[in-house]
Amino acid sequence: MAGSTEMASLEESFRKFAIYGDTKATGQEMNGKNWAKLCKDCKVTDGKSITSTDVDIVFSKVKGKAARVINYEEFKKALEELAPKRFKDKSKEEAYEAICQLVAGKEPINVGVTKAKTVGAVERLTDTSKYTGSHKERFDESGKGKGKSGRENIVDTSGYVSAYKNAGTYDAKVKK
Repeated sequence: MAGSTEMASLEESFRKFAIYGDTKATGQEMNGKNWAKLCKDCKVTDGKSITSTDVDIVFSKVKGKAARVINYEEFKKALEELAPKRFKDKSKEEAYEAICQLVAGKEPINVGVTKAKTVGAVERLTDTSKYTGSHKERFDESGKGKGKSGRENIVDTSGYVSAYKNAGTYDAKVKK
């Protein structure tokens, strides 16, 4: 069998692929999708001796009847099943060693993941200095939003006509 450090890195790879793409996963069990991804990313499937169909068949064989996931022990059994197919010229033990070396220490590959960009249209649309008309009134001079007061028509209850330039001067005139 493989060395203890190699088995630890094999188990680490199992855990990384088990939690890939699932926020609720604990890393103790792996579903069929992640098993297929592991086989693809670690080059266990080569398209000739092992295909994606073979990977699915082995997964179904090692998991329990009603189960939808495999644990680490079943994962090792699945690798044992695939090893002689992948490495036909080697003995069963050597083939298992070789397939463990393919998987050990690997992580899921993120291919084709779109990165968020804040250039171009997004930057232009969120630049408050370019706003005009009624939209411009929703922001103060620094570009910070005014919140509710920027969105609603606040009723002026001062008693003056709106935009009256001498508003608030009545009390000063009456006292004189």
